[in-house]
Amino acid sequence: MATVLSVSGSPSATSRTARLLRHLDRRLIAQGHEVIPLDVRTLPAEALLGADVRHPAIAEAAALFDRADGIVIGTPVYKAAYSGLLKSLLDLLPQYALAGKTVLPLATGGTTAHVLAIDYALRPVLSSMGAGHIVQGWFTLDTDIAVTDDGHLSVAPGAAEALAQVVDQFAAALGGRTTLLAAAG
Repeated sequence: MATVLSVSGSPSATSRTARLLRHLDRRLIAQGHEVIPLDVRTLPAEALLGADVRHPAIAEAAALFDRADGIVIGTPVYKAAYSGLLKSLLDLLPQYALAGKTVLPLATGGTTAHVLAIDYALRPVLSSMGAGHIVQGWFTLDTDIAVTDDGHLSVAPGAAEALAQVVDQFAAALGGRTTLLAAAG
């Protein structure tokens, strides 16, 4: 199947966004995809903020984007936009780092006032980076994501169903892309 890079743009070590991505990663793995998680917060701050594209960690992250057939990008929404941490990484990638890739944008936030951040803030950047196909994204309210005392993630039923649907649509789009690449190869 396809190789998927699952990118969390959250700066928090206890991020609901990152936990939600890892939860969705398991669904993609169960469908036969290889999933590579990338938490941008683990990259060296000095390299991100200093725009050091030659730093080994940044070069490795860029190589992961290059290797992937599909990219899941998850971000918390702050002030109606995706995280500055995610922006720092995207700014360091080559202009067309997403060329031909299938991309699933996901966002989390505290209010439905941020729902359009995917379409008005994140989608244009992904498109300008050459994404071949940006599937329907999804915004999940923070209140729909809970971490139980034993560390497991719990997603409200309505949100869980919607997320399963967008992940399955992403997986289906990956299947078509993989088939097209094989036929062209």
